[in-house]
Parts: sequence; C-alpha cells; structure tokens
Amino acid sequence: MKHTRQGMFAFILAFALGGCASVDAGGNAGPGETEIRAGVVEQVNDTQVQSNHDSGIGAILGGLGGVGLGSLIGRGTGRDVAMIAGALAGAVGGNYAEQRRYDRPQAAQQVIVRMNNGVLVSVTQPVNPDLKPGTPVYIEGQGAGARVLPRSG
Repeated sequence: MKHTRQGMFAFILAFALGGCASVDAGGNAGPGETEIRAGVVEQVNDTQVQSNHDSGIGAILGGLGGVGLGSLIGRGTGRDVAMIAGALAGAVGGNYAEQRRYDRPQAAQQVIVRMNNGVLVSVTQPVNPDLKPGTPVYIEGQGAGARVLPRSG
C-alpha cells in the first residue's frame, strides 16, 4: 500500500512539473515573448468571419427558467420529471436564442503581406482601416492569434 501511494505521488508530481515546462516552437522566443516580423502590405480583401461568441449564458438562463416553469407542474415524481424536462428544453432554447442573437458574421479583412525575405503571408483579422497596399507593417504573433499592425515612422 505504501508503494502505491509513493508511486501515485511521484506520478502527480511529475505531471504537475511537466505542465510548468515551456515549449520552444523552433524560434528563440521564450515564455511571454512574441516574434514580430516586418513586411509591406501587398493586398487587402474584405471578408467576413464567424463570431465565436458562445458564452453559454443563454443555455444557463434558459435551463433555470425551464426548471422554474417545470416546478409549477404536478407533484412528487411528476414534478421532478417536469423540472428535468423544463431544464433541458430551456437550455436548448436559450442556447439557440443566444446563437441567433450573437453568432453573426463579422466584418474582417484578409491582409496579404510580403515579408522582408520575400515570403507572402496571409492574415485574416478584424478590420483595420489603416492597412492599404504599400503600407509598411509588422506581423505580431502566429497562427490564429497573428495580427498585422502598421509600422509607425
């Protein structure tokens, strides 16, 4: 039994410490650092992106409302069943209402940048009216979090 506890403790400790390790994705950037690349805007295209505003508040409020309405129906086990059914129906309805209200396409722009080394990079981001072909820019970050920012000066 003692060896089992020691083994479990060692596993948990190794797992916890492994979460603290930093991962270098091939660059020299350390924790909290962001690589910034420079280039010039080649092209800007208007587009739309789907919102990812899905907080779950609609499902929670709908579920609570459904429980409240279900508690008004029947007695005993029937009331419990009505409350559960009301919670499920309310959660589904609340989630649907939230999606109809907030999950609408938003204006965005696809910015194509020619980097100083000649490589073309495309970034889709919220609209920035300062970006036009020929504008010197920085690309900050990478992947879905990358943003094109005009260089000052």
